[in-house]
Amino acid sequence: MFVILVYDVGEKRVGKVLKTARKHLYWVQNSVLEGNINESSFKQLKIELNKIIDADYDSVIFYTFRTTKYSDREIIGVKKGGEDNFF
Repeated sequence: MFVILVYDVGEKRVGKVLKTARKHLYWVQNSVLEGNINESSFKQLKIELNKIIDADYDSVIFYTFRTTKYSDREIIGVKKGGEDNFF
């Protein structure tokens, strides 16, 4: 499946969240990662992030897609990172 992860976490946890998410996904820009991931890795990622975040303060959002066949991505301005996974 293809996943877009967006997060807004406390300053002390930003580095840990980014490092953990980058084990499974590609960094795209500040607080955004994306990539193809299998179901077991996706479950593992959620478990790891739940151990890091403060559920009363932080927010992590996952957008999941079965396919990118009908998707498009357009960048205006500086491309900050990641792979060209989203066509």
